Amino acid sequence: MPSAVSSVMPSTMPSTMPSADTEFTIPRSTVVELQDHKSHRTYPIFIKLPKSYRANPKASYPVIYLLDGSYAFQVVSGVTRFPMNSSVMEQAIIVAISYSKGSKGAASRVRDYTPYHAEDWKLETGKAAHHADFINDTVFTYISNNYRVEGMPRTLVGNSLGGLFSAYVLFTRPNMFSSYIIGSPSVWFCDNAILSEAVVPAKTPVNVYLAVGALERPEYGERQDMVEGAQKLAQKIMQQSEQQINLKFKLIDEATHATTFPTTAIQGLDWLYGSRQKK
Repeated sequence: MPSAVSSVMPSTMPSTMPSADTEFTIPRSTVVELQDHKSHRTYPIFIKLPKSYRANPKASYPVIYLLDGSYAFQVVSGVTRFPMNSSVMEQAIIVAISYSKGSKGAASRVRDYTPYHAEDWKLETGKAAHHADFINDTVFTYISNNYRVEGMPRTLVGNSLGGLFSAYVLFTRPNMFSSYIIGSPSVWFCDNAILSEAVVPAKTPVNVYLAVGALERPEYGERQDMVEGAQKLAQKIMQQSEQQINLKFKLIDEATHATTFPTTAIQGLDWLYGSRQKK
């Protein structure tokens, strides 16, 4: 029997087999490196253009900005591919900001996403304001100079410490983005200091999608009660929004801190860009 199988296989297999080490690339994507001129750190920026971008040279597109870029870019590119390509979601440019070159991911994100200095942390903390400046001054400028985005909405997507950073930007410079997707925010950082952050009123309306996994609690193995933190953050947003913040809060069933983000991302983006929302 083995000889019979081997005699059939060559005629049914393609004449050219791909190499085992062929790498998969995300279509219509590129990577650039941008330097923060204040810190002199360099950040890889992953950019994906929508399917219709080159075919419609007069069209402008909204931009979805992602934190934790090396992780989030793959997730958001994947979950939006079918909805955007099939016109059930508005097409957008995806821009993911990764970690600074030469540093470990944990060190970069703890430094850049935390708004406050924590004395008891071994890693550097408290550079969120600086990182927000880098995004506003350098990343936005590069994107606006090289892509058709003028006058279009901007969305910030952040999860965990990235969610904390997103909340901080929302409170301190709310109209830097027109919408925010805040996933499983680390409200607990520095003794819940984000809940005492002074709020700058938004000058124009802002949409906020805030989500957390239902199992993000100590009784399910998490170190922090992320559900309680997210609920308190939602209360702060509503109490001090001065009617300019449109908040949607979502508790995602049977999701842990490790598994919540993909659902947060696609449901949040569907809420903001889904075609049924435009009716």
